[in-house]
Amino acid sequence: MPAVSSIDIKSVALRTIQLEANAIAALRPMINDHFEKAVLAIRDGQGRLVVSGIGKSAIIAQKIVATLNSTGTPAIFLHAADAIHGDLGMVQQDDVVLIISKSGESPEIKVLVPLIKNFGNTLIAMVGNTESYLARQASIILNTTVSQEACPNNLAPTSSTTAQLVMGDALAVVLMELNGFGSEDFARFHPGGTLGKKLYLRVSDLYLHNDKPQVPPTASLREVIMEISKKRLGVTAVTGENDELLGIITDGDLRRMLEKSVTLDSVTAREIMTVDPKTVTADALAVQALDLLRQYDITQLVVTKGSQYLGIIHLHDLVREGLI
Repeated sequence: MPAVSSIDIKSVALRTIQLEANAIAALRPMINDHFEKAVLAIRDGQGRLVVSGIGKSAIIAQKIVATLNSTGTPAIFLHAADAIHGDLGMVQQDDVVLIISKSGESPEIKVLVPLIKNFGNTLIAMVGNTESYLARQASIILNTTVSQEACPNNLAPTSSTTAQLVMGDALAVVLMELNGFGSEDFARFHPGGTLGKKLYLRVSDLYLHNDKPQVPPTASLREVIMEISKKRLGVTAVTGENDELLGIITDGDLRRMLEKSVTLDSVTAREIMTVDPKTVTADALAVQALDLLRQYDITQLVVTKGSQYLGIIHLHDLVREGLI
């Protein structure tokens, strides 16, 4: 294998990126009346969107289906080769069918298209050749024609699959907005991942699992140290009647106090505590608590309801949930 300089590697990579960027930019005029018709046909359809393709286009179809499902548009993937061997039964009467193909002339596509038309389903073609068999048979055309593949031989689907992917994203995002699909909806569909947790996990889901360190303002230094050590959160609240929050004492407060020339036997919690500590409400999102911890460069927040002390949320709680 001939040696390739780092400059050659970089130039080829940059050329690839530029060619694919050009393919995306060329989609602008393709957002036309046909695109609007496709969006409305999918939105107004009584069934699902069935997305099909062959080869690399089938892989793009699967990604588009995943994006649509996660953003509120019911969709299923149908491999064009499997469709003609039994999987065509997935297509229901009210479904809209989107077939993706660069050439629009693949043998599997030519077999599948008349079957879909016989069923009476609306057929949308996402195609790179508007004169192809698929384009001529479709009711709606999403044009993803590219002038050049990034492949040096202009053969391997690269720019064309990028264009298909972006067109699919455009469909999904427009449908999201038309359907009023918001962050709460997104969280319902993504409950298991970090992204979902950022949208639904609240402080109340976390702090209740922690101990609730607290001492009265008259507590001695020994009592303060014992409470912090026992509850293992690096902090204790100082509370009055009915759990009214008066202040907090952290490990750092203890260290700073010990550096001073004071009579330790007479020190009370009131003299050590920090008044007006950083707080968060129980119904706040956990990610909002994380933002406060980062903003003030601290590791704990006091959870409150009005002036009432409820508990402590620690940075480690957020780490365990994968929010960091």
